[in-house]
Parts: sequence; structure tokens; C-alpha cells
Amino acid sequence: MDLSIEPTPLPGALVVHHETFRDDRGFFLEVYRRDRFEAAGLPGTFVQINHSRSAAGVVRGLHFQWDPPMGKLMRVVSGRAFLVAVDIRPGSPTLGRWFGLELEGSDPRQVWAPAGFARGFAVTGDHAEIEYLCTGTYNPAAEAGIRFDDPEIGIDWPLAEPTLSEKDRRAQSLEEWLGREEAARFPYREETS
Repeated sequence: MDLSIEPTPLPGALVVHHETFRDDRGFFLEVYRRDRFEAAGLPGTFVQINHSRSAAGVVRGLHFQWDPPMGKLMRVVSGRAFLVAVDIRPGSPTLGRWFGLELEGSDPRQVWAPAGFARGFAVTGDHAEIEYLCTGTYNPAAEAGIRFDDPEIGIDWPLAEPTLSEKDRRAQSLEEWLGREEAARFPYREETS
């Protein structure tokens, strides 16, 4: 089965395309296969898989973790959502830039955002189920968020009045994050995957 990688405008953030076999019974695809991921320059090992379901109009994010650093491979399992990755690596030439892609459950593409990126999504259908393959285990003492509507980033969200958690409502700005001591754990590197 073929796996192809589409670069995004942000070095390190990628769109992963999977060969999908469809017939009158439905479809089949390999969501993850270590040897093919490693050959494509993606992580070969994921240590945690998360699955969330959200109602229409929900925005989750922009979330990230620095200890252990966590990259996420995101896909829409059902429904429809706008997946977003934001470069928050101090010193990166694309610091503060974002990439977004609207996907639905019938689309097998995935969005890879390595450590050093904040990630989130907006539910653009009546619901969305999102699956995240993570390269680090969750550590609540070393995770944070950036405001989804930070004007310095300027994400063009496809929702006028999103539903947010209290935690996401209180999230810091990118400028506040860059002033924190922990931000030094996201140094820019040429090898970002």
C-alpha cells in the first residue's frame, strides 16, 4: 500500500495521504505502518492514541506539550473538522504561521504536526470524531495552549461563534508563551520531523 507525503508551508508539518481500497462493501486503508512511516521520514513510534468527539461549532486548541515533547498525527474519523497546526518554535522562520485543512471522515488524509507546534481543530459539521497518534505521553504539568483567536497568528477559522472549554478560553497568547522559560524547549532545528 502506498503512502505519500504532501508538504505544507510550515517546515515539519505535513499532510499524509494513504492509498485506500474501495469497493461495494466499503473501504480499507492502513492508518499507520511503522516501516512505511519511517521510510517517508515520519515517526515510527507512537506511544499514545487519543480519540475525541465534539459537537458542531466546537473549537479545541491550540494545544501543545513540552515535556516530553509531543508530535501529533491527526485524522478525522467521522464528521467534519478543520484541523490546524501553528509553528510556535522560537527562532523558526515560520514562527506564528499556521496551516489548516478541512477534512471529513471519508477522507483518509492525516495532518502531522511535530513537537514545537500547537494543534487544534474546529468542528464544521454536525459533529467530529478526531483521532490523534502522539509521540509523547500526556503530562498535564508540561502542557499548555495558545489562544485560538490570537491576532498575532490570525487563523481564519470557519466558525463565527465557537464553543470553547474554560481552559481554552483562558489560554495565553503566542507572545506570552514566547516569554516563558519553557519556550526554550522548542528550539528551531533544521530537522523538524
